[in-house]
Amino acid sequence: MATPDDHKPINSPNTAHLLSADELTYHVGACSLNNRESQKVIYSSFYGYAMAICDRYTSRQEDAVEILNDGFLKVFREIHHYQPAYSDVVSSFKGWVRKIMVYTAIDHFRKYQKHKMVTDMDSVVYQVAAVNESAVDKLSYEEIIRSVQELSPGYRTVFNLFVIDGLSHDEISRQLGISTGTSKSNLSKARRQLQKILFKQNQQEIAKNAV
Repeated sequence: MATPDDHKPINSPNTAHLLSADELTYHVGACSLNNRESQKVIYSSFYGYAMAICDRYTSRQEDAVEILNDGFLKVFREIHHYQPAYSDVVSSFKGWVRKIMVYTAIDHFRKYQKHKMVTDMDSVVYQVAAVNESAVDKLSYEEIIRSVQELSPGYRTVFNLFVIDGLSHDEISRQLGISTGTSKSNLSKARRQLQKILFKQNQQEIAKNAV
């Protein structure tokens, strides 16, 4: 059963920025006028933050780059509509960029991956004695991302949207065109698949230390 904490997005540690609030406000305004230099400043300043988001939704670097570039095209296309949602100008803009990158990743999934959703996990029961559900909750952000990138595409997308980006199952079902039951099922399977990945990593670590 999901707890209230399940719906809290996990924040990436890659939250550093290079622009002050005044600088960001200036460059956002200039970007709305299609100023190329300001577009370059925004792109370079938020590249790492945006890439950390895109990386979570795919296991291939080239796909992450495609999502990133498509996302920034949307950022610059829509930036003339942007208004800070709250007083912290930089955090507000980052939240807006994050939302665009997440929904761009969803579009990428719909276009390339939805028909490839892996179902072979349905017929396999993994007995993982050394790793339980609470172990997933205690992982660091970096450990979660490394493990999540190994998930099957359908499971990875639902896990990202629910656990990391904080969408509800109703929202996920609307975005991916699946039922809420399928969203819940895929989240459960994603957690089980993560357990298998963690168990394998744990066994490898034990074997390495035993040498």
